[in-house]
Amino acid sequence: MTRPGEFEVIRKYFAPLAQSLPGALDLTDDAAILNVPKGRELVVTSDALVSGVHFLADDPPADIAAKALRVNVSDLASMGAEPLAYTLAVAFSDNVDEDWLRAFAGGLERDQIEFGIALIGGDTVATPGPLTLSICAFGSVPKGLALRRGGAQPGDSLFVSGTIGDATLGLAVLTGELDGVDTAFQDELVGRYRRPTPRRALGIELIGLATSAIDVSDGLVADLGHICDVSGVGATIDAGRVPLSAAARAVLDARRTGIERLLCGGDDYELLFSAPANNREKVARVAAQAEVEVSEIGRIGESKGEVCVVGEDGRSIEIGDAGFTHF
Repeated sequence: MTRPGEFEVIRKYFAPLAQSLPGALDLTDDAAILNVPKGRELVVTSDALVSGVHFLADDPPADIAAKALRVNVSDLASMGAEPLAYTLAVAFSDNVDEDWLRAFAGGLERDQIEFGIALIGGDTVATPGPLTLSICAFGSVPKGLALRRGGAQPGDSLFVSGTIGDATLGLAVLTGELDGVDTAFQDELVGRYRRPTPRRALGIELIGLATSAIDVSDGLVADLGHICDVSGVGATIDAGRVPLSAAARAVLDARRTGIERLLCGGDDYELLFSAPANNREKVARVAAQAEVEVSEIGRIGESKGEVCVVGEDGRSIEIGDAGFTHF
């Protein structure tokens, strides 16, 4: 099945995704109009996803759509922002046809409903290269209260939501690098790679409680390093306290990989944050309200920019490449 023309694609597949926001103007104008609620300020983030880098070329189009939107909602969550709207710029490769577009738009529609966000514009082009998507997402926070990477203080405890390392193992399953894993575990790990879960509700609840926050996109160690660099502090991770899923634990126990890979693999999109140690009970309460598990995994220290990982035996674990980089 062939792909329809540019304006037919917009009218048929993308304009329906803009119906819930009048400021989107049915995607008929050059730009959209976005109102920010009184007493709040705008939070803006943008992420680009490229086939073969951020997802596999044969991933289901609904999963590609979901990942593209969710990684941006995750960025908003790391700032404590409530999602408002997003724009989508997409460079379609030659193999994108109408069946693909229908599934892709369906994936966006389902996630828009789940995360309370709507399309307000963007651009569509064709490319001889790989499929490329770029989303710019907008959210709002109470004025002056956005969560930041800076602000972690020595003595703060470190917390992380969900589980770590599943996405990097999911990619290994998809590429054939990790075989022999139980089928149910394979599906779980692949699902975590293709469809991360942005911790939207938790991010909002952490306003006024967390001293710093970031989402784990490049890897737990690398992203903690970003907090340390901006905050001017150091940190220690207790490897034995990092939460692992049953699937990841099974792979680790079978010695199919080491803990270092799980700590440095990207695409988890969990929230990593610091908070005063005496606020543990408050953290537990807001986590329960957000219906997500949160684990204390370490502490903030004095050594500027230094991230140390300690094993269950108390010895330091050597970390090579701390996480994913584009260059």
